Amino acid sequence: MSNEQIQATIQDSLIGYQYLQRISLAERAALMHAIADEIEALDEELIQTAHAESALPLPRLTGEKGRTVNQWRAYANAVRTGIYAEARIDKADGAAKADIRKYNKGIGPVAVFGASNFPFAFSTAGGDTASAIGAGCSVVVKEHPGHPKTSKIMAEAIWRGLAKFGAPSSVFGYVHGEGNTIGETLVLHPAIKAVAFTGSFRGGKALFDLGAKREEPIPVFSEMGSVNPVFVLPEYLENNLASFAAQYIGSLTLGVGQFCTNPGLLVAVKSSLLDQFKSLLQEEVQKVAEASMLHSGIAKAYHAGKEKLAQQSAVTLLGEGTGSGQESAVAALYSTEGASFLKNHELAEEVFGPAGLLIECADVAEMKQVMEGLAGQLTITFAATATDVQANLPLLEIAQEKCGRLLFNGMPTGVEVVYAMQHGGPYPSTTDSRFTSVGPDAVKRFLRPLSFQNWPNEFLPAELQDENPLQIERVVDNKRIVG
Repeated sequence: MSNEQIQATIQDSLIGYQYLQRISLAERAALMHAIADEIEALDEELIQTAHAESALPLPRLTGEKGRTVNQWRAYANAVRTGIYAEARIDKADGAAKADIRKYNKGIGPVAVFGASNFPFAFSTAGGDTASAIGAGCSVVVKEHPGHPKTSKIMAEAIWRGLAKFGAPSSVFGYVHGEGNTIGETLVLHPAIKAVAFTGSFRGGKALFDLGAKREEPIPVFSEMGSVNPVFVLPEYLENNLASFAAQYIGSLTLGVGQFCTNPGLLVAVKSSLLDQFKSLLQEEVQKVAEASMLHSGIAKAYHAGKEKLAQQSAVTLLGEGTGSGQESAVAALYSTEGASFLKNHELAEEVFGPAGLLIECADVAEMKQVMEGLAGQLTITFAATATDVQANLPLLEIAQEKCGRLLFNGMPTGVEVVYAMQHGGPYPSTTDSRFTSVGPDAVKRFLRPLSFQNWPNEFLPAELQDENPLQIERVVDNKRIVG
């Protein structure tokens, strides 16, 4: 695309934004359902194209398509309720008190940068695009170079949905091209009022810095990765020795380790039981066959990350999967002592792929030091019994300051699209820990509050009018009113 075409697409997004601001919440939700219908109607060509571009298995892609459709519908249904309007009305009291009313409105056109590991759910027609449109914001998506044909198919489905609803095509813009220039153009363009990104720390931080240095700084919501540590405590390990080894390796290698919630660190206390557990982990990882990664660039980065980890002092290869690994990814599990981990910050860096590091702590006190030294995470998991947790409450207190989602048993690979989901965490896992990129609450990223003081009722947005024509929940004079 030429620079002129890109500039025109961004400028047109203002028309799409103004359109979304004029229609009602119910109409906006109906528009989103129309887009969901078009995505659902996509045939086998979409699945086969994504499979060819990403090497992701067909069943996984079929499931991800269903998740993407459900995201659009779930977000649309949430928007229709008016929950994100957060309408607040404080009526006048004679001359003593003004009439003040507040609600949330879309922030403006949003630039979206998708992820390679979820070509449907976190890319062109993914949750960022759905939640931005749900907030009443137009979107300009940068095509992902890892799956350009898939991206184009999804973009065309969105345009068909807009056309069938009767909305202008400018609600959704699509730009493509090589290099970083297009991304910079998007973020720096004055029409763009927010950015959503899922990917590497380097890419997310670069966009965040660009947004901050603009003449008018804008929010950049970057999800940038995480090592998602799993802390296994003694009683749980004793009760679940073999099953937990299989569970951990299964999660570590799921999807060739290409999940943002991949549990890259496993933290335990030294004991004879841990020695048995290490043998079981070794057996489990050796069962894992090599597999293709999303593209050659990610595979190259994985091999480099593994090599860097293996070359660190005091790091030992505990076990490795089968295969040559020359053209694909071979799973690997390494180990190091807690004291060595605390001295070497490079050991806490993410290796994107099926590689993990077991940290063997001398005691619970050292385990606590390891947790205290962690940077912000998307998830932290406790493999523990209630007795384990009760005996180690300081660990629980620290963990709550370090992550966005705290798990009691289970594995973090699996992110439900529900209201209560928090897919985001303290820096550097994301640039703003107050928000989630999964679940209907992802809409909140692209809203801003606006107050109206002493305005005649007929000029107020429907969300704030006296008769409540949308029948949404509001807080009126400090009382919660439903419908």
